[in-house]
Amino acid sequence: MTEVAERTQRLDKWLWCARFFKSRGRASKLLAGRQLRLSGKVVNKAHQLVRAGDVLTFPQGPFIRVVKVLFLGKRRGPAPEAQLLYEDLEPIGVQHARKPDTSEFNSSAIQRERDGGRPTKGHRRAIDRLMRRQ
Repeated sequence: MTEVAERTQRLDKWLWCARFFKSRGRASKLLAGRQLRLSGKVVNKAHQLVRAGDVLTFPQGPFIRVVKVLFLGKRRGPAPEAQLLYEDLEPIGVQHARKPDTSEFNSSAIQRERDGGRPTKGHRRAIDRLMRRQ
């Protein structure tokens, strides 16, 4: 192996080793969709090489992740081992929950407008009587 190959790694493989994606295929789809920035430049190929010190910006679920590559991964190990490969550059004091707040959606579902949406069985029968469809 050459000296350059030892200090770099394919971006899709690094994202998989660092456990940001369940498979290299999903990481490749993100890269093909031009949704990842490598040190400020948009990446569209999975074979783009990453090295220690690079900063990656990409969406993951409802969040935008900004991470700095510290080490290259040799294998996809357990989560604590994978977290050693990068440093999360999220601003200090900003905590993001794993699940987004859905209380707004749940409260609106409970407080529906009266007679809004699909008719109930009773409403359908009343409509049938009115239209004389019995």
